[in-house]
Amino acid sequence: MHLISVNLGRATAVDYTDAEDGLTGHGKIPAPGPVRVFAPGPKGVGASGVQGDEVCNLRHHGGDHQAVYAYAREDLEWWESELGRELPGGTFGENFTTSGIDVNGALLGERWQVGPDLLLEVASARIPCRTFQGALDERAWVKRFTREARPGAYLRVVREGSVSPGDTIEVVHRPEHEVTVAFWFRAFTTERKLLPRTLAAGAALEPQARDKALAHVEKYGKPGD
Repeated sequence: MHLISVNLGRATAVDYTDAEDGLTGHGKIPAPGPVRVFAPGPKGVGASGVQGDEVCNLRHHGGDHQAVYAYAREDLEWWESELGRELPGGTFGENFTTSGIDVNGALLGERWQVGPDLLLEVASARIPCRTFQGALDERAWVKRFTREARPGAYLRVVREGSVSPGDTIEVVHRPEHEVTVAFWFRAFTTERKLLPRTLAAGAALEPQARDKALAHVEKYGKPGD
């Protein structure tokens, strides 16, 4: 399990973003490394946790619970076969393009040691948006991406460090619950009945997601109630 590339985006003016200033850092390009990774601060204030990577819409992106976005090369290759086009690392806006690790099968709260120093914790899944669809230029992309449930993972930084392409990834902690990245994604998109079960992730569930799950329980109750 290792990093294939560390990808950085620069603010670029486009006509398909929801950001008020019309800028996006979605399109990312592999960097040679080493690249410092750190906890950027609360959402709305902190941006990317990857040095040199720009996040333009702080309302919806960035902050401690979305410090790093990881996507598996294996899933990019699956999409290449579906779309009939090449998808280099960074095309999906991911900071880390990985190999050998099941990103969508990772559990919330799972911890990854990346390189010699960096320690990350799986926080949630990526929800597709209009900017992502515009960047890919694929018809009905948000709907299609959602249906396939290969979202990739957002990670928070537990211990800062620097990483480079080729660095190893080691899973050093795996909690005992069922809430994987893919499960979380389905619960917050197409299968809302799963929302109460995401609470099993405990403190690993970021506050906004926890509030949504609790609101669902308050309105509809838990399964079997």
